[in-house]
Amino acid sequence: MSTQILILGSGGREHALAWKLAQSSLVKHIFVCPGNPGSAKNQKTSNLDLPLIHPYKDLVDFAVNKKIDLVLPGPEDPLVLGVEKCFRDVGIPVFGPTKLAARMEGSKAFSKDFMHRHAIPTAKFRTFSSSQLQDATDYVQTCGHPVVLKASGLAGGKGVLIPSSTDEAIQGLRSIMVDNAFGSAGDEVVIEELLEGPEISVLAFSDGYTIVPLPAAQDHKRIGEGDTGLNTGGMGAYAPAPVATPAIMDRIMTESLRPTIDGMRKEGFPFVGLLFTGFMLTADGPKVLEYNVRFGDPETEALMMLLSDDVDLAAVLLACAERHLDSVQINTRPGFSVSVILVSGGYPESYAKGKPVNVGEVPSDVVVFHCGTSMSGNDLVTSGGRVMAVTCSAPTLEQALTQVYAAVDKISFEGKFYRRDIAHRALASSSQAPSNGLTYAQAGVSVDAGNALVEAIKPYVRATKRSGADVEIGGFGGIFDLKATGYKDPVLVSGTDGVGTKLRIAVDAGIHHLVGIDLVAMSVNDLLVQGAEPLYFLDYYGCSKLDVTTAADVVKGIAQGCQQAGCALIGGETAEMPGMYQDGDYDLAGFAVGAVERSSILPRVDIIPGDVLLGIASSGIHSNGFSLVRKVIEMTGLSYSSACPWDDQKTLALSLLEPTRIYVKQVLPAVHQGLLKGMSHITGGGFIENIPRVLPKGLGASIDASTWQLPPVFRFLMQRGGIAPLEMARTFNNGIGLVLIVGREDVDRAVQVLRETNAAAVHRIGEVTDKSGVEMRNLECWNPQ
Repeated sequence: MSTQILILGSGGREHALAWKLAQSSLVKHIFVCPGNPGSAKNQKTSNLDLPLIHPYKDLVDFAVNKKIDLVLPGPEDPLVLGVEKCFRDVGIPVFGPTKLAARMEGSKAFSKDFMHRHAIPTAKFRTFSSSQLQDATDYVQTCGHPVVLKASGLAGGKGVLIPSSTDEAIQGLRSIMVDNAFGSAGDEVVIEELLEGPEISVLAFSDGYTIVPLPAAQDHKRIGEGDTGLNTGGMGAYAPAPVATPAIMDRIMTESLRPTIDGMRKEGFPFVGLLFTGFMLTADGPKVLEYNVRFGDPETEALMMLLSDDVDLAAVLLACAERHLDSVQINTRPGFSVSVILVSGGYPESYAKGKPVNVGEVPSDVVVFHCGTSMSGNDLVTSGGRVMAVTCSAPTLEQALTQVYAAVDKISFEGKFYRRDIAHRALASSSQAPSNGLTYAQAGVSVDAGNALVEAIKPYVRATKRSGADVEIGGFGGIFDLKATGYKDPVLVSGTDGVGTKLRIAVDAGIHHLVGIDLVAMSVNDLLVQGAEPLYFLDYYGCSKLDVTTAADVVKGIAQGCQQAGCALIGGETAEMPGMYQDGDYDLAGFAVGAVERSSILPRVDIIPGDVLLGIASSGIHSNGFSLVRKVIEMTGLSYSSACPWDDQKTLALSLLEPTRIYVKQVLPAVHQGLLKGMSHITGGGFIENIPRVLPKGLGASIDASTWQLPPVFRFLMQRGGIAPLEMARTFNNGIGLVLIVGREDVDRAVQVLRETNAAAVHRIGEVTDKSGVEMRNLECWNPQ
């Protein structure tokens, strides 16, 4: 027990951090500057009366003289001003980012540009300087969506306006850019698309390499119950937020947190400290609202009580500062934690100070953290708008709330105000157990979740409407009117397929919308090779426990695939089967039906030696061979959140999950003009197994591997997996997803038609031969250089 820690700040956040740090066996003493009456009573803790003013000379001198081992800044201002360097220059580590890294909170314009560079999901945005009022006005009048106005700089949590109309938005711009409502913080204004959905806060420890998130919390910003009235610094918080399901948290980690930490390191300002990210859980998935570079308040009070007793917070902070976060464990206790804020009457506008505070006997498992209190002689009095954070953890949310509100009743001061509906979102969405008798829900099947999924996906399904289908779902089956398609002598063609073990990557990475496109592609491309136009599609989604957000993401991708293929999504089956799958896993199957005129069915019988093979470029690995892909990735030691070795603009997961290309709109015109004799979809079995399936008996194919460039992903797999070129040719598409058989006399016209859509590249890759099987020539050109 020798570590001495200096905490900077005076609020409930700093009191809660000191409270948890005092439990550490490593900690000898904690100094809080300036602290508050609550932190003064903490075990091992002393308040410090020194100026918290840049360049912090007095504090640095104190830290050197007292042999401080770690500095923990609470508020954002010191971090943005560069407090980390002040202490680092004298050899004292800081749990907090450098001035460069703190720009992620200090400049919303900077952080939004960073998100854009690293493809981190966030709202659409534009940034304008204070001299561009007219440009900003023009943008809000023409952008076509509701907006949020944000002062780019630090504005004490008050620099955000949410106008309800275009006129109000223009008035807001004038207020920020002309009237300087937020001072210099408004020198730049970020205009964002207004996002809709539940909002959550994710606080995560990072050492610049590793990032470990705590359970998601939900804050209550509005002063009034039901989330009404003015914005505040926070009226209460609870964690974990049930809306942040494991699938959502996995997606947040993969799409946002990991790319943020990796991106900051690659750009030369690695993040060390606590990254506090606000997310909106939209219909399109979690999107980043903003970054903060320090512990949040009041989330910190709730989360400190949620940390397990065996978590040594001092060890965690030191591990981050010393760049070995992966060496410590961070666990949370089962159940929930709730923090209710008591505020002064009149807050968040003008309020009186100096009101005597009386704290009675509160339940033993409740902690009262001081936020805005001071001592007047021997009396505890109010000194801020937010006075106290009454906090408790318990096995259930209801128990935690009961204990907290019982403690709130024991605290009194003139003008005391608080919200009585903290955690109302979680309470409203929680299912109430029946007083007696088993239910289907208790067996693990949620009819309500199934109904919610149907409602969530209806807009995606409607977007696939085409002639012959009304695409309304929710009944017992889908209907398609074949007469409406205009065929004269149609033959129906059907195909069914899945996504294979590519699903494992989607589940592990928490990225689910792309495999929906794959599901459609694998079936409709198989229809296309028979000359058929896809008409409609049905899907099957099986899981152990239905996560509406994950399933809706998958169906959204299915709908996008149907739109690319020109077919209607007319129905599907969602099967929730407890015990049949591992938690978080799901399975997919698809069924497609198309039509072709009887006289146009492929392959034709007139395929002969000398016919030309045209290859249409794939979009990547497509949906075959992923068992081998995953084996290669396992051998490399890379994670799916790692930067992609062959495309540094994406994570490895996003690159591997690139959807199977759908060739329908590019190829059907050539089919209808009679230019194609046959087609082969290059799926499992590669060129070696798939091309012979469409050739007459006794004929084969010769393919020149030098006629197109092997894409980088396949070169990577060959090199890292030591895969022989011939094995590549019998396993993957290697950059050619569809092979077309064309008579020599029709080649030029066919290529012209295929290129008119500006879709995938077309290559002349070989010809039909009179020798059975597939001869692969010039495979040596595939060998890694």
